[in-house]
Amino acid sequence: MDLFEYQGKQYFARYGIAVSPGDVADTVEEALAVAERIGYPVVIKAQVKVGGRGKAGGVKLADNAEEVREHAGNILGLDIKGHVVRRLWVERSSDIEKEYYASFTLDRPNKTHLGMLSAQGGVEIEVVAEENPEAISFLSIDPVRGLDLETSRRWVAEAELDEVAREQAAALLVKLYDCYTQGDCDLAEINPLILTPDHTVHALDAKVTLDENASYRHPEWEEYRADEFEDPREKMAKERGLNYIGLDGTVGIIANGAGLAMSTLDVVNQVGGTAANFLDIGGGADANVMAAALEVINADPNVKSIFVNIFGGITRVDEVANGVLEALQRVSIASPIVLRLDGTNAVEGRGILAPHLNDHLITEPTMLDAARRAVALAN
Repeated sequence: MDLFEYQGKQYFARYGIAVSPGDVADTVEEALAVAERIGYPVVIKAQVKVGGRGKAGGVKLADNAEEVREHAGNILGLDIKGHVVRRLWVERSSDIEKEYYASFTLDRPNKTHLGMLSAQGGVEIEVVAEENPEAISFLSIDPVRGLDLETSRRWVAEAELDEVAREQAAALLVKLYDCYTQGDCDLAEINPLILTPDHTVHALDAKVTLDENASYRHPEWEEYRADEFEDPREKMAKERGLNYIGLDGTVGIIANGAGLAMSTLDVVNQVGGTAANFLDIGGGADANVMAAALEVINADPNVKSIFVNIFGGITRVDEVANGVLEALQRVSIASPIVLRLDGTNAVEGRGILAPHLNDHLITEPTMLDAARRAVALAN
């Protein structure tokens, strides 16, 4: 479960992580009341679960009541990549001397927690990784041993954070790790973590994803669900038991396994396309699952092609092929479908599909070929 920024900051505050003073507002008048209470200047931020708010006009600085009214009125109702702004976060503006990046997530292949820290914050970590990968300091953490202050101090030194920020940053990272582990997060990210001119360190943003498998330990999470403005595509997928995240591209993605689904998104991006979703059907690819997956993707008007990427391990490819054909009898699909099928019984699966191939149902031998075809069709 992804949290809005304001929820993430509230979650951080539970673990003693310093954040900017602020509050939520659902109307212009509420935004004005918050600004008057916390003092000017303030920053008004759109609360949507998508990046690019600033470029879309969803983050504005206000020095007085007139500017609060103007910006709050413009941001409420704004459409940012398909997400309509219904709530604002109004916080005290912070002077910034330096911006850093910090996060914790799970390193599944190595069965450890992974910390990422960089002296280059304020931009997406993917950009830093691509343009200057040595600027990111990685820390592998044994879940049994955890993260202590001494290790954190060494880590901030290795990441070359400014000397005046290191002791505060080290202490804050320990708190962020506690939030990540004790708070049952899949991701706890601060970007940027800032150093102010008076040499204090605090979180200027918050990106938190909670592990829904741990929800039985957190009855308080229900308040987050109550505040959630759910993407209708994601709601539709949840009703069908699918692991789906809506994105803003044009190539619909169906894959079996989270890792393969993520790789599929990367390959689509690599060949110049944009993914419309993340959809992992797991080990089940029978007709019911495929029909549900195709139905959800077909309901997205932005989808221009569908890329089905299946690698059969436990899942047999011939069963997938039969599932696709049966699903197409149940669901009328508007977009062309490109399939890449490999693994267990792949030859049999391709043979089942062969008599049915046409301009609307296409197979390709490799993931790269299939991605290129799907992107070309989407364009």
